[in-house]
Amino acid sequence: MPALIPTDHTARVVWLGYQPVPVEKLVITAKPLTEMPLTFAGFDGEVHAGLTRPSCSRVTKQYPKNTTIRNVRQLCIVSAEEMAEVAADMGLARMDYAWVGASLVLEGIPDLTHLPPSSRLQGPDGVTLVVDMENLPCQEPAVTIEKALPGQGKGFKRAAEGKRGITAWIEREGVLRLGDVVRLHVPAQRGWRPDS
Repeated sequence: MPALIPTDHTARVVWLGYQPVPVEKLVITAKPLTEMPLTFAGFDGEVHAGLTRPSCSRVTKQYPKNTTIRNVRQLCIVSAEEMAEVAADMGLARMDYAWVGASLVLEGIPDLTHLPPSSRLQGPDGVTLVVDMENLPCQEPAVTIEKALPGQGKGFKRAAEGKRGITAWIEREGVLRLGDVVRLHVPAQRGWRPDS
């Protein structure tokens, strides 16, 4: 039996972008792209690119801050549908994907933020992204939205809870383009049951 099962779930790439280096403190400045060449280190020139990264507040229970670890946060993937819900909850007409630092916005996979870790999203040329885990809401999008729309950013963290998308890393190099369709592959295992 294969370790990964291709599903019937596909999604269309509706936005590509990157956050260039250097980064303005607490403000996201993602730039849109029409295509994204991806290497094992991610997208060249993006703030989250690299084979390794310094550990951050998300993994302080495992490592002292700034420990060099494998970079499984090369990309931030969000759902167009979930971002529309976040925008509506915040009273915004729409969510600018650049505000949330999205690398990739997908349309068509339900409950994208809760995809099982180690799922794969595979593009037409074989480029393959491995899901790390849920990307928890952070302060930077709130500050960025507040700067763009004064009085509107404060509600981001609450509205984005459970809808902030996922982080991912590159398993197979290739190119993603606007309009591409990616297929979801999921691990062939049952959910963890620690009490069994």
